[in-house]
Amino acid sequence: MIPVILSGGSGSRLWPLSRKLYPKQFLALAGERTLFQQTVQRLGLEGMEPPIIVCNQEHRFIVSEQLGAIGVKAQALLLEPFGRNTAPAVAIAALKVLAEGRDELLLVLPADHVIVDEAALHRALEIARAAAEEGEMVLFGIPAERPETGFGYIKAAPGNASDSLIPGACRVEAFVEKPDSVRASEFVRSGGYYWNSGIFLFRASRYLEELRSHEPDIYDTCVLALERSKAEGERVHIDPHIFECCPDNSIDYAVLEKTQRACVVPLTAGWSDVGSWSSLWQVNAKDAEGNVLKGDVLTQNSHNCYVHGNSKLVTLLGVDDMVVVETRDAVMIAHKNCVQDVKNLVSALDAQGRQETQNHCMVYRPWGGYDSVDAGTRHQVKHITVKPGAQLSLQMHHHRAEHWIVVSGTARVTCDDKTFLLTENQSTYIPIASVHRLANPGKIPLEIIEVQSGSYLGEDDIERLEDVYGRNVHGDAAPQSYK
Repeated sequence: MIPVILSGGSGSRLWPLSRKLYPKQFLALAGERTLFQQTVQRLGLEGMEPPIIVCNQEHRFIVSEQLGAIGVKAQALLLEPFGRNTAPAVAIAALKVLAEGRDELLLVLPADHVIVDEAALHRALEIARAAAEEGEMVLFGIPAERPETGFGYIKAAPGNASDSLIPGACRVEAFVEKPDSVRASEFVRSGGYYWNSGIFLFRASRYLEELRSHEPDIYDTCVLALERSKAEGERVHIDPHIFECCPDNSIDYAVLEKTQRACVVPLTAGWSDVGSWSSLWQVNAKDAEGNVLKGDVLTQNSHNCYVHGNSKLVTLLGVDDMVVVETRDAVMIAHKNCVQDVKNLVSALDAQGRQETQNHCMVYRPWGGYDSVDAGTRHQVKHITVKPGAQLSLQMHHHRAEHWIVVSGTARVTCDDKTFLLTENQSTYIPIASVHRLANPGKIPLEIIEVQSGSYLGEDDIERLEDVYGRNVHGDAAPQSYK
């Protein structure tokens, strides 16, 4: 069995903690490990192969770093140039497995879910495995225990319609779109309804057979996109020109709602998709007043709130059922009943061209990261951290000069035809249009303060001449790419 972990979402409902270039699956929202790391670790079972990760091209270094932190190596990183939903993502994973002469069971699961009872997951997996080996397309259904309007529902067929299935599995009678509160309450009362967890199990060839039958355009486009993709070790860069033509569709719509072989296996394991601030409130420990408090927070006469402080003291007085999330560059306040609409806030900010939806003040790069400290019309100040042994790209800027001051560690600086070392409290000046590079030859993190000055300070004023991380060179960097 091969886990296919889908890590392409942006988590806009969890803004401002979740940003497009550092979304919720890479955050530690429910435990010490990130949601992505927890997903990988819970699959360390006998017979389970290393995972295939499907993620956005922009997230490849985050994925590699978080896998390395837990000592796991993926068998493949399938890098999408942009999202085309789950049906194409899984198709390319299945095609890659078959191209290698294997026809394994694929366990498809999102990277950003919480599962409390892992033993219950493992028991459900055994039932699902037996069904999938018989050619079934298995969905894991969460028994609908309360009237949720944010989930799709699965209605299980009566017992006599499922007699031919593996014990513990039920034939799917119908899929139901996200209902209103009245219908959701009816589903809970009547029984036999499950939330669609987004976790699936089927054989690679079985999925592709169904996809080719029901959505041939997706199948054909994915075949061609994989053929023209470029491999770089375990990384597979999916061809953007072909993939752009691929229809955008989910596994549910493309295959599972059309096949005659869909079945559901109940999963009672403390599951949550952590899809909103209210669901995050549900899965975290609460104080005596029902509040979930993160960071420097003080509440009085306030109940059932979720409060996340980051850089400032946050206080609440006399409010109930509120969500307050503070980051260095944004504050979001919402009633818990409205948190499904946070995505609308993000859309409005995107329409204004606001960068607060893209990145945090702290921006992560394969060599380390940088924190924006201050900015004006003709200056910017950044706190840069470079990991031991790492180096930034060889580059130049056309509109800005830079001053570098070493706070701790040792810097190896290249500036035009000179290369030299700087240590703590030493500094250097990088003139406009100078070819330069910063590296950390030491054993501890290098920290520097960079002061930029010039007529244009946008991150797209960068011409890369050489890069050890395989990023674009010769001026083709994306606007978000720094160093």
